[in-house]
Amino acid sequence: MNSGVNERGTPLARARAVAPRIRAAADEIDEGRRIPQPLADELIDLGMFRLLVPSSLGGEQMDWLDYLDVVRTIAYADASVGWCINQGAVFATTSCRAPTALADEVWRDPRTVVANGPPQGVTSESVPGGYRLSGRWNFSSGCRHANWMAALNADRGAPPRLHLIPKDQVRFVDAWQVQGLRGTGSFSFEVKDLFVPDSRTMPLNVPPYADGAIYLTPQGLLFACGFGCVALGNARAAIDSTEEFASDKRPRFGSRPLSQDPVVQQAVGKAEAIWRGAKALLHHTVGEVWDAIRARGAITLQERVELRMAGTHAIRESARAVDICYNLSGSSSIFADRAIQRRFQDAHVITQQVQGREAHYETVGQFFVGEEPRGVI
Repeated sequence: MNSGVNERGTPLARARAVAPRIRAAADEIDEGRRIPQPLADELIDLGMFRLLVPSSLGGEQMDWLDYLDVVRTIAYADASVGWCINQGAVFATTSCRAPTALADEVWRDPRTVVANGPPQGVTSESVPGGYRLSGRWNFSSGCRHANWMAALNADRGAPPRLHLIPKDQVRFVDAWQVQGLRGTGSFSFEVKDLFVPDSRTMPLNVPPYADGAIYLTPQGLLFACGFGCVALGNARAAIDSTEEFASDKRPRFGSRPLSQDPVVQQAVGKAEAIWRGAKALLHHTVGEVWDAIRARGAITLQERVELRMAGTHAIRESARAVDICYNLSGSSSIFADRAIQRRFQDAHVITQQVQGREAHYETVGQFFVGEEPRGVI
């Protein structure tokens, strides 16, 4: 495994170094609904989208727990950027299942960022030399700084196949009119009767070609735990800003700062406990599962359930902690130029994404009461 130590320092050191520039660009990120290109270029240069790419392709193939610290650090600066980093880095683990020539063409390039999205109305017809592809793919986070688009087929009964398409061959659809995670720029993209050569397609239901425990973990659970850390980073920023606000703010008709109000003190204590508990569960669970996979070379059903539980819980509890902070901030929290407003919106958009759905608790509960889990694990 690549230690991630090079002339640029560890990934976490790089994340901490770029965080002030991310924070400074927060308004531009939100208003432009994208990571500004100069900042995106810097993140690409720092290797932030290649943290989980196999070392055999020149990636960092990070330790999973260390990776989660990087995601949380970036999300503390801005949740949209943290989301894009996790989306790009986790999806890049697809490279471990790509045929050698395709992996070299797409993922050996140090500037590659691949965006993707769930399919809608897709047809993929086998033709001589490749596939004739039509359809639409939604929620393509980070597509505006990506250079490749990954289009999954949706044919019933057909094995899952991914089509890798240069960005300039797709048409983008601006369907991202939202209030939270605006900076992810999660547009849709479309193609119609596009020929995709065989050499740029790959099956997904194959074992990983690359060695490493990270590639034995279901990609959906890598997403879940990474987005859990996006939520944790976002909530930590909300809590810190609220604690600072309470130290200075004096309520109308009051002479003492909010920090001396017992109600405020109790609420802050609850937010801290909620956040710390969710973070501890996520990191403890990932740590135990990570050690087991490395020792055993496989992941069990129970470990998958526990990862789903920890990722979902981090997302849901982070939103609960942010809600406490939002309520403590009073009428000032409703204005768009207040940091707590953006953190509030971001937190609740994260809960609506597939990895944060409350229904995952039902799947977890089914397993623990001895039933067959019926959800996505």
